Amino acid sequence: MRLRFWPRSLAARTAFVLIAGLVVVQIAGLTIHALDRVDALRLAQSREIAVRVISIYRTVMMTAPERREAVLDELRHAPGVTAELARDPPTSELPDELPPGQRLLRVNLNLVPLMGVPHWRGLRILADHDRHRLIIAMRIPEGDWLDLTVAAEPLRPWHSPRFLAAFLLMTVTAAGLTVWAVRRLTAPVRTLAAAAEALGRDVNAAPLPEGGPTEVATAAAAFNTMASRIRRFVQDRTELLTAIGHDLRTPITRLKLRAEFVEDDEQRGKMLADLEELEAMVSATLAFGRDARTTEPVAPLDLAELLRTVLDETGDTRPDAATKLAYDGPPHLTVQGRTLALKRAFANLVSNAVVYGGSARITLNPPAGGVAVIEVEDDGPGIPPGELERVFEPFHRGEPSRNRETGGVGLGLPIARNILRAHGGDVTLANRPMSGVKATVTLPV
Repeated sequence: MRLRFWPRSLAARTAFVLIAGLVVVQIAGLTIHALDRVDALRLAQSREIAVRVISIYRTVMMTAPERREAVLDELRHAPGVTAELARDPPTSELPDELPPGQRLLRVNLNLVPLMGVPHWRGLRILADHDRHRLIIAMRIPEGDWLDLTVAAEPLRPWHSPRFLAAFLLMTVTAAGLTVWAVRRLTAPVRTLAAAAEALGRDVNAAPLPEGGPTEVATAAAAFNTMASRIRRFVQDRTELLTAIGHDLRTPITRLKLRAEFVEDDEQRGKMLADLEELEAMVSATLAFGRDARTTEPVAPLDLAELLRTVLDETGDTRPDAATKLAYDGPPHLTVQGRTLALKRAFANLVSNAVVYGGSARITLNPPAGGVAVIEVEDDGPGIPPGELERVFEPFHRGEPSRNRETGGVGLGLPIARNILRAHGGDVTLANRPMSGVKATVTLPV
C-alpha cells in the first residue's frame, strides 16, 4: 500500500530518509546526553546539600550551647536553608523501601555517606515533594535535634534555551547539506532521463558528456553506445528503404513505356494507373528517406507566416478548396526550427485535411508554458476511434481503397509526426464533436 506522504522522486526519497535518520540519531544522542546530565546534576546537588548541611552542623557544634540560637537566627537568612533547634526529631522516619514516584527522596539518599553519620538513628531525612525541599534532622550531643530545611530544585536537563536552539541549528544545517548532496548525486539521473527523452524525439540528439564519477561516466558511455547503435540501425534501414525506392524507378519507367503498346485501352489505362500509384509510393518513400537524413540547420522562423504560406500554396494547387482554407491566430510568432521540414509537416497535415475533409482551418493559439498549440480542422466524416493512432504508421491509410482519387500512399502523417517530434513537439488526431477531424500540434517556442 502506497504511503500517503511518501515522496515520488528519487532525490526527495533519499533526502527524506537521510534527514529522518539524522533526526532520530540527533534525538537519541541528545537523550543520552540529557540522562548523563541528570546523573551529573543529581550528584552535584547531593554534594552541594551535604556540604551545606555539614557546614551548618559543624558551626552549631563548635558554638557554645547558649549562643546556638543566635547563630541559627543568622543562618535562617541564608538563601535556600533554614535551621532551628528542636527537642524531638521529625515524626516520620526514613522508610526502608521508597514507593514509586518519590524520586527526589531516592536521589538524596546519597547524602547519608557524605554526612559521616555512623548509623540511621542520628539522622532523619524527610522529603517534601510538593515544595521541592528536604527536611534533615541531626542529633547533637546534648540530646537536641538540629532541623534543617534545604531547598532541592527539580532536575531540568532541558531547561537551557540554548539546548533546543543548538538542536535545531544542527538539524537544519545537516538537512541543508543533505539536500544539496542528494541533488548533486541524483543530477546525472535527471540528465540521463532528459537524454533518453531527446533521443526518443530525435535520433540525432547530442551525446551525453562522459565525465564525473566512475559510475556516472560508465552509464553515460553505455547510453552513448546504445544511441550510436540505434542511430546506425535507423540510418541503415532508411538507406535500404531509399535505395529500394530509387532502384524501382527504372523498372517502373520501363513498364510504363511497355504499357503504351498494349492495344486494349481499358487494360492499358488500368496498368498505367497502377504504375502511377506505384511511382507515387516510390516518390513518397524517397521523400521519407530524405527527411530522415536532413541536415537543415535550426534557425528562427515566423510560424504564423509559414502557416499562411502553406495555406496559400495549398489553395494554388487545389483551387476548388481555396475558399475553405482559413487561418486564425496572431500575425507573427517566432520559433526555433527547420523551415523546410516544418513547412513539409504542416503541408502534409493541411493536404490530408483537404483530401479527406474537403477543408482546412488552422488555429494558432498563443504560447502557454513555452509551448505553442496549432490546430488543423476539417469537415470530413472523421476517423474510426481505433484508427486515430494507426494512421501514423507508415503506409497505413484509414481509407481502405488504394484509389489515388482519395489520397496518397500513407506516408504524409508519419512524415509530419517524425518532423514534429524531431523538433520536440508532437501531433495527435481526434474526432470533432459534430463532424470532421482535428489535428493538434504542439511545438516548443
